[in-house]
Amino acid sequence: MVVASLYKYVLLRGGGRAIAESLGGTPLTRNIADSAQRRLLNVVEEMAIASGVPVPPVYLIGEPSINAFAAGFSPDDAVIGVNQGTIDHLSRDELQGVIGHEFSHILNGDMRLNLRLMAVLFGILFIGLVGRGLLHGVGHSSRRSSSRGSSSGGAPVLALGVGFMVIGYAGTFFGNLIKAAVSRQREYLADASSVQFTRNPGGLAGALKKIGGLSVGSTIRTAAAGEASHMFFGQIGPMFLNRYMATHPPLDQRILAIEPRWNGRFPVLQIATVREQGEPQSAPATEHPLAAGFSEAAGFSEAAGRESLLVMDDPNAVTEAVGQLTEHGLDQALKLIDVLPEDLREAVHDPFACRAVFYALVLNEEADVRSRQLDLIDANAEPGVPLEVLRLYPRVRLLAEPPTLVLTELAMPALKALSRPQYQRFMSNLRALIKMDRHIDLMEWVLHRVLIKELKPYFDGPALVRERYSKLEDLAEPALVLLGALARRAEDPEILESEKPVPASVSNAFAAGMARLVLESGPQKTGGEVPPWTAIQGTDGDIPYLVADDPNFRALNAALRKLRALRPLQKPRLIKACAATVLADGGATGRQGALLQGIAATLDCPLPPSIYGNAEKDG
Repeated sequence: MVVASLYKYVLLRGGGRAIAESLGGTPLTRNIADSAQRRLLNVVEEMAIASGVPVPPVYLIGEPSINAFAAGFSPDDAVIGVNQGTIDHLSRDELQGVIGHEFSHILNGDMRLNLRLMAVLFGILFIGLVGRGLLHGVGHSSRRSSSRGSSSGGAPVLALGVGFMVIGYAGTFFGNLIKAAVSRQREYLADASSVQFTRNPGGLAGALKKIGGLSVGSTIRTAAAGEASHMFFGQIGPMFLNRYMATHPPLDQRILAIEPRWNGRFPVLQIATVREQGEPQSAPATEHPLAAGFSEAAGFSEAAGRESLLVMDDPNAVTEAVGQLTEHGLDQALKLIDVLPEDLREAVHDPFACRAVFYALVLNEEADVRSRQLDLIDANAEPGVPLEVLRLYPRVRLLAEPPTLVLTELAMPALKALSRPQYQRFMSNLRALIKMDRHIDLMEWVLHRVLIKELKPYFDGPALVRERYSKLEDLAEPALVLLGALARRAEDPEILESEKPVPASVSNAFAAGMARLVLESGPQKTGGEVPPWTAIQGTDGDIPYLVADDPNFRALNAALRKLRALRPLQKPRLIKACAATVLADGGATGRQGALLQGIAATLDCPLPPSIYGNAEKDG
């Protein structure tokens, strides 16, 4: 059983993409999508940006029913699957309710649970299949022995086969019973979360009503859908035996939980009728001259998209925002997306042009370094990319940090559409461009960390964590290295270069982060022992974790690799300390917020754009 479960788990390491493809899904791309499909892509992007998780690829399943699913091991390799009937019949509000439901599964860790259930049930079923195979073999052997007039002595094997069948099929029955019970509870939670996210109960309730009014409902006819039944938005077929085997609550109960005064009537729908509800096609990208002299693009000033962190004097507010999808976060996501020029938004949705966007983002302001970078792009990138880089450079150089991170998230589906060799070439070129000036800038580091964090699991499979730490105190040194790096990097680089001693602002920021760690630890949480955070100051008054600069982020990268092994429940404590560090002076700039977002993303604690103030589009 264990071997079979592990085998199935290995097969599922392809993550959400493997599940979607097994169900017959095809990836949706913006350049070929119609207006209704673009509406779906827009809703998914808005939800992803609002919650701070990577924008997942969207797969379309050619079923006329209304259904959807989210699958993957983590937000980094997650995909959203949607039936054709879903985009044909649902309004934008209803579609938003369904997608909000699926994002609840992503944010609450339901996807990994679902894949583990699939692996375990496969292992149990395998025992029954082995038993059936043994019985078949005994029967065949008995027939051969009878024809020869001899006895095979297969009674022990027969008993073993019967035992395996009983264990396997009984285990599968009860396993499915447990799976259904767990799934029903998670569906209620996801419904409630979707209503909370969107603040629009009518959207989700309307989608559920339309399932009841459509002749095919939420049925999935694909044979592979059976073992993934608990992943879908709606019940994929008739209830088997009784309601206890249903993976979803009854449709009327789900609706009544959202609309207690519902009259019990379902709208009557015909298959594939509501195509006209889609949004109009996006306007074509604005034309720009090639960057002769790298002049600023008209209509987009240097002030565009620059905003500050919300005034969160309590780091608890930042921590509580981790992985949360809220109405305010959704509004902020729309504002940050709107800040981006239309041609950049179009570029990051195209697998070819999106690579040029990132090359342009790391081009150096010094002409000689930039010239060498362009030579490298010309020599190693695909034909046509250098001209695209020149076209986009005047636009991306004017972006502030928060919109840049939004641009990065929007590019994820296009980057995940690359082949593995294309992905490897892209990352190799990007690393070479960053290292060209022998200095890694803050935003270069953040961009690289985010790309590695979100693309590597997709192309290489989720990493196996061999060691887990149940207490943050066990990783005291890397935690303090992280706070020291945050304190230094959040400061203005010119101040750090002009002052040989550590500036007071840096020391104060570090002290604020450490004080938060001490506050979160306390003697009661460490068995009466003195927390390790209190024993860090040297005899000369220096703080060891602050005095050494880390120009290439090597120490910070090493610290983050260790800190990722923390148990999930320990990570919010660390995020609080990081937030206290950047908020030590009473507020944080977009640069500091971007650094905090990059670190939080690396630690699997995504921060949504609700941490930022209002983004106003200039010009």
